Amino acid sequence: MNRIALRPLALIVGLLLAAGAALAQPYPAKTVNLMVPYPAGGPSDAIARIFSNPLGKELGQQVLVENLGGVSGALAAQKVLAAPADGYFVFQGSPNEVILSPLANAAVKLKTEDFRLVHPVADAVMVFVTRKDLGVGSVDELIALAKKSTDKPLTYGSVGVGSLYHLIMENVQSLTGTTMQHVPYKGNAPLLQDIAGGQVDFAVLVYSAAMGALGEQGKLKVIGQLGAQRSELLKAVPAASEGQALKNFSYKIWTGFMVPKSTPDDVVQRLHAAIGKTLQDPAVRSQLAAQTQLASAPMSLAESARFFEAETAKYRAIAKAINLQPQ
Repeated sequence: MNRIALRPLALIVGLLLAAGAALAQPYPAKTVNLMVPYPAGGPSDAIARIFSNPLGKELGQQVLVENLGGVSGALAAQKVLAAPADGYFVFQGSPNEVILSPLANAAVKLKTEDFRLVHPVADAVMVFVTRKDLGVGSVDELIALAKKSTDKPLTYGSVGVGSLYHLIMENVQSLTGTTMQHVPYKGNAPLLQDIAGGQVDFAVLVYSAAMGALGEQGKLKVIGQLGAQRSELLKAVPAASEGQALKNFSYKIWTGFMVPKSTPDDVVQRLHAAIGKTLQDPAVRSQLAAQTQLASAPMSLAESARFFEAETAKYRAIAKAINLQPQ
């Protein structure tokens, strides 16, 4: 009788132990979602797809890329913050979405401090790109044309109000005494298509393989880089600072993998280690280079935190300098 009476108790204990074992499974125990804040086809999407398979192998689980554009990339950021902070939703972000969007868009309620940067993954080359028939071949010529076009200002596109590209162009106008018309888009890919189609005059964008292909086909022109000097990955295109209109002009942008700040440390450490190993993969580095992206240098979690704090301070200072106001 005692053995019969104890059977239900043993069953319950067994079920509890099994449930406890399932709960105690090390991260990750299921698919990890990598949120890209722009539509498919742009440079952000390309980076995610370069990382997804090798990062998945390091983690031992599938890494699924999910694209969600809108609100200068903040829509995807907010989705990650709304999900459980357990490492299964990772945000692929840049200063655009997590630092500048809250400063520029009154509808964006997230704070930069809501995120923890696990590791930067890539540095991009930014360029001035124009429609094929704009009639300029350099940044100096672009500025000269803008000064002449007072009755009908030149149009420039960006991935949204308050994006880094928008801030850069506000700074350009301030430095050169020009006035241009801003046309916001949901992502690089649709903006690039409209430049090639002649719907917008020019833009500051991250250089991509797709842009290079359109340039080779004569559908648009890449006229200048924004770095302090020419990138080793794009030596044929002069830096804007080599001309006269924008002396000492320099900008660059990075991309990193982030999680909500409250994500457990052991999960962040596991993810950080996997990203670090993926960045050492020669195939990943060569694929990034093909997209004119440099793989980020190794960083500890503490170094990533200090880097994120410094970048936040820098971009907030830029926003303050141009008097950026939430709209």
